[in-house]
Amino acid sequence: MAKTRKSSKRAAPWRPTSKRVARSTMKGFMFDLDGTLLLSDRSLGGYEVLPGAIEVLERLRERGIPFVVLTNGSAYPPAEQAAKLRGVGLPVGDDQMLTPSSVTAHHMTGAGIGRALILGKPGVGHALAEAGIETFAPGEGDPASADAVYVGWHPDCHKRDNEEACMAVWAGAKLYVASNVPFFATRHGRTMGYSSAIVGAIRHMTHAPMILTGKPSLHALRFVAARLGVKPREVVVVGDDPGVETIMANRMGATTYGVCTGVMTAEAWAKEKGLRRPRRALKRIDELLALPPLA
Repeated sequence: MAKTRKSSKRAAPWRPTSKRVARSTMKGFMFDLDGTLLLSDRSLGGYEVLPGAIEVLERLRERGIPFVVLTNGSAYPPAEQAAKLRGVGLPVGDDQMLTPSSVTAHHMTGAGIGRALILGKPGVGHALAEAGIETFAPGEGDPASADAVYVGWHPDCHKRDNEEACMAVWAGAKLYVASNVPFFATRHGRTMGYSSAIVGAIRHMTHAPMILTGKPSLHALRFVAARLGVKPREVVVVGDDPGVETIMANRMGATTYGVCTGVMTAEAWAKEKGLRRPRRALKRIDELLALPPLA
């Protein structure tokens, strides 16, 4: 194979694309939460709604365009999280709020999982229990009886929790993970994603493959599209992390916009390439109001 000569020209600087997207391919919206619609504190409270977020969701509602919010946070059941958002003015219905646990419950049901060991806050396993899956925490049952281990938001993780998770996996349980993102945006800067650290320890000990159900998994985007009633490529994905929302959307041919209100600045977005590159970077989320199909 002939070698390709490297060009001596410098790469052109990134610019937001001016190419308009056909309205027919933009039929539903998925929004990230932290860094996109709001910023919380490190304890996942004290919400600060980001400028323009309420206006964008209200415009979608007025236009009858379906939207959902998908967070990688799993601490609260979807309905409880939705109520918290409505409390700060974000018009998000219970059925419009999705968490990785929503996706996990759907996937486990399809895979015939009947019993799951949960590593996380009480809200982590709520959606699974609602789907008819028997759930239990470390110390509440025999780890070897679990068909699956599900790791979510678990800032109070102890040595015993990791030991029981490993015992379950060694006995044949599948390893499900809400989020493998190492950090997320808060009002106080980047905050560690606990589930990523916990799963790293479990996989180091067991060498087990993981089933990721939160972003950027394609399980998540397919679940979102089904909830919206559209095809995955017809979803508009809006988020603040190129390695989470952007790469997920681009892998499925969806439209993606990056915002500069979370972990990324405009300068940082400009350096991204390939699947991590959004169609456009927005300084504020309400710049969406000037773009199809909201314009």
